[in-house]
Amino acid sequence: MNQHTKLRIGHSACPHDCPSTCALDVELLDSRTIGRIHGAKGNSYTAGVVCAKVARYADRVHHPDRLLKPLIRSGAKGEGNWKEASWEAALDLVAEKFVAAEEKYGSETVWPYFYAGTMGLVQRDGIERLRHAKKYSGFFGSICTNLAWTGYVMGTGALRGSDPREMAKSDCVVIWGTNAVVTQVNVMTHAIKARKERGAKIVVIDIYENATMKQADMGLVLKPGTDAALACAVMHVLFREELADRAYLEKYTDDPKGLEAHLANKTPQWAADITGLSVEEIEAFARLIGTTRKTFFRLGYGFSRQRNGSVNMHAALSVAAVTGCWQYEGGGAFHSNSGVLKLNGELLEGTRFRDPNIRYLDHSRIGPVLMNHEDALYGGPPVTALLIQNTNPMNVAPEQRLVKRGFLRDDLFTCVHEQFMTDTAKVADVVLPATMFLEHDDIYKGGGNQHITLGPKLIDPPEGPRTNHYVIEELGKRLGVSHLPGFGMTERQHIDVMLQKKGLGDFDSFREERWADLQPDFDDAHFLKGFGHPDGKFRFKPQWDGGIAPNKPPKSMGIFGPYQSLPEFPDHVDLIEVADDEHPFRLATSPARNFLNSTFAETPVSKAKEVRPELLLHPEDATALRVADGDRVEVGNARGEVVLHAKLFDGIKRGVVIAEGIWPNSAHERGEGINVLTGADAPAPYGGAAVHDNKVWIRPAAADTAHTRL
Repeated sequence: MNQHTKLRIGHSACPHDCPSTCALDVELLDSRTIGRIHGAKGNSYTAGVVCAKVARYADRVHHPDRLLKPLIRSGAKGEGNWKEASWEAALDLVAEKFVAAEEKYGSETVWPYFYAGTMGLVQRDGIERLRHAKKYSGFFGSICTNLAWTGYVMGTGALRGSDPREMAKSDCVVIWGTNAVVTQVNVMTHAIKARKERGAKIVVIDIYENATMKQADMGLVLKPGTDAALACAVMHVLFREELADRAYLEKYTDDPKGLEAHLANKTPQWAADITGLSVEEIEAFARLIGTTRKTFFRLGYGFSRQRNGSVNMHAALSVAAVTGCWQYEGGGAFHSNSGVLKLNGELLEGTRFRDPNIRYLDHSRIGPVLMNHEDALYGGPPVTALLIQNTNPMNVAPEQRLVKRGFLRDDLFTCVHEQFMTDTAKVADVVLPATMFLEHDDIYKGGGNQHITLGPKLIDPPEGPRTNHYVIEELGKRLGVSHLPGFGMTERQHIDVMLQKKGLGDFDSFREERWADLQPDFDDAHFLKGFGHPDGKFRFKPQWDGGIAPNKPPKSMGIFGPYQSLPEFPDHVDLIEVADDEHPFRLATSPARNFLNSTFAETPVSKAKEVRPELLLHPEDATALRVADGDRVEVGNARGEVVLHAKLFDGIKRGVVIAEGIWPNSAHERGEGINVLTGADAPAPYGGAAVHDNKVWIRPAAADTAHTRL
């Protein structure tokens, strides 16, 4: 490009499963080629900042290993032998296999399976239209949000909160349960602004000294799954030292006197014994927030990764009610605005065709489902046909050995629509090449902020890849449902419908605006007109056995896990994998800075920066195990064992180990990844995936371990 040629800039939104959903400015070099990606300066939440992995997105779009042609398996499953096919032949085969499966077992034997590889509503959720039209098995999408969302809404009654941009107006920002530098960088944009302009303190609460904690004024490293103990002790101090806002409590909460009585013995010493924090740390934190009216609690998705996560989220949220910080600009709490960003997807998703008698299956439990565990199938037939879009369960789903055995069943037909040859694509029968977000039209909701943002097509894809929408439309034709409402429409037409029903114009007018700011007014966001429960009160006493939640399982699935053990008031409950003599360590599988779930693990810079799969291990634990920095260690439990390289790190409590990132299974010895060790049981009360909640043993790895196990 001539240096005097003005660079063309296109506008879009980041499609990935990150709460920031950044508004983007994209350098367009020609009709098929992009340069650097930048955060949009004009968007008040993105504020010109984007994470490094998205900034170099050209590495993904123009990657030489992108899938470009449909492939049909020609050898045994997983062997990697393929033959190229036309789109017509590949889709004909998929439809033929789905029809044959349905004829043998009924429609519920087919399970369309998807998640958040794109957060675009059209390309992500259109698969539901095919599901409902064909009466295929329902999909209860639980893996990411459920524990956190449930705990939050049990308190507030609604999935919204203080404007996240108010962090910049706060005097104390508490970042709890999220490594924001790694997973949602814009949180740090606003928190750092508050520090620079107001002298605000930043408090970070997590299970290890991660990149976010390194930027904190106060960092609290606690043991995994003990957040509620910390919250209870903090509230104990607030009541004890008359730092609780009793007038606010009386007006806005359900039972403040009962809470205070319950907390009488939840002392800092009690919590110190549970959390591993010192009494001094707990009391200093309590006094800081108790004397700082404008305290903003930014509560993250780490709460969704522990079996007691709903209780922990609710307890942490309760602290904000005790201080009364909701009353002030720059105060209150925030987890997600997903409750206020709703668009009408009835036509897109075909919800009018939904049959309430069709069973649902829990997507976090794909291993037990594919292995025909009776409790996972809900009385229906085995799953013998899968259509997978936007997710990589062979890598990211818990209890990987079950998942792998299930996918290798001879009687299972799997079609995977993907951008790369992922671990899941490798075990498929048909692999279809998919477009990337800049190559198709879509619209996005930012749960971590307050914007709906358009993502129009900016470049042409390489020859070969087709959109998710195309696949659903073509299968609809072959499976006899294309005449139904919602089929036969383009992506833009679906976007038009959703925008018009929201009163936001249409695709063309919205393209000029780029985004819409739907933040509720101050009183609504801060619940000053009352919380979302019928009585308008914040609930210290949640209804765990059937109360409201944003993603409550269908009645046919019931309530999950040992919900009877969930506490009446905020409290610590050991519904976690507590370390024992045989498994003396607690393992968390925390996010890596340069990956996003299993995405970006194929790009060269991300791989180079992450180096290799490693296990963060406290030096004193390493000494006891006779392990040196860089040594290979075997980590295991009843589900299996994997080999990692030890990385000595003193920013964790003894007995806690961290494996950052989801590396491809092939990056590990034996071809087995970290999710071999995570459990697929459904946590109370409404399910999820407790992938940070694992008890394990550790030992030096034997010399000869380079073999694959099932």
